[in-house]
Amino acid sequence: MFYPENFCRTRAIKRPSKMIFRQFFDPASSTFTYLLASRENGEALIIDPVKSQSETYVAAINAMGARLVHAIDTHTHADHITALGDLRDATGCVTIMGDMSKALCVSQRVREGDLLKVDGIELKAIYTPGHTDESFSFVLNPAKPQAVFSGDVLLIRGSGRTDFQGGDARRSWDSIVNKLFTLPDETVLYPAHDYKGCTASTIGDERRLNPRLAGRTESEYVAIMEGLRLPNPAMMDIAVPANLACGQ
Repeated sequence: MFYPENFCRTRAIKRPSKMIFRQFFDPASSTFTYLLASRENGEALIIDPVKSQSETYVAAINAMGARLVHAIDTHTHADHITALGDLRDATGCVTIMGDMSKALCVSQRVREGDLLKVDGIELKAIYTPGHTDESFSFVLNPAKPQAVFSGDVLLIRGSGRTDFQGGDARRSWDSIVNKLFTLPDETVLYPAHDYKGCTASTIGDERRLNPRLAGRTESEYVAIMEGLRLPNPAMMDIAVPANLACGQ
């Protein structure tokens, strides 16, 4: 399903231009998945797909007349099972994660600064640990950034928890403040999750308005994150081992 157009914005947000862009929402895990292609009947890539939605993605890809080339996970998710393996089997795509991932089934691993190029679309890999110790973000059109797919490290008016899977609040602060927040203000932020009905933000808005980060010091941020005391995700014991096998 597509999520309603609610950007939680303080100013207009521009969608990535001159390309096909689809944002899907999995209500069970509040996960966003992103399907990108430069044109119909061309090549496509998908970011953070959910196993239960695999048929929806394949139908969308087929409707575009496209060929799925890359299926990317920003990190090892703990709240849903990935569709990487299913999509690889269905389409022959290359499965991709960061080079710190422990998933042995991944076909290709990216490092800090690596570029992924698919039929006119270019993504730059940025190592952004903190939520997990192997999290990556991906910047669209890095020469003139249009958007960043941040996984769970930076959320809309929030940030990903840092209390398991090698998470670390200080590394989260460093990833957000010293990496993501150096992107231009107008860069659109597309996270892997939202729980409040938002679909997108901008780097500028998060720098100014994110209550965990705006006007905070690193020590204050660490205290906030270490004081969350959140329960483990309901599917964690199932999802993490499954995702280390690309969902299969």
